[in-house]
Amino acid sequence: MKSFRRELWFDIPTRRAFLHITPQVEECLRASGIREGLCLVNAMHITASVFINDNERGLHEDYERWLEELAPHEPLSRYQHNRTGEDNGDAHLKRQVMGREVVVAVTGGKLDFGPWEAIFYGEFDGRRRKRVLVKIIGE
Repeated sequence: MKSFRRELWFDIPTRRAFLHITPQVEECLRASGIREGLCLVNAMHITASVFINDNERGLHEDYERWLEELAPHEPLSRYQHNRTGEDNGDAHLKRQVMGREVVVAVTGGKLDFGPWEAIFYGEFDGRRRKRVLVKIIGE
């Protein structure tokens, strides 16, 4: 069995954003040479997410609105976490809802997706450099 590891780095200039990262993950898969196995993609920061869904702008706008309703950024005093001097209590909750990672089967050297599935990086406390781990195992 082979193993491949690569970090993808992102510097999102805004507090929140969704970034389609399927092409970068597919490049990792090509570089790995693995034809059959599993591909793990996970955010390595506690205020960011990796998830799978449709690459449709309206859906991403819906996520933005829905997440802000669930865990609004302001008032900052709403979150105990912010009493430590941070202002990102909401970002931790948004990450928890959207998830830390995805695992995708690799079949015939390709990511084995269902219709319309794509991988996204969700940023909830941007304006600094963060990374995503891509780990692929198989043959």
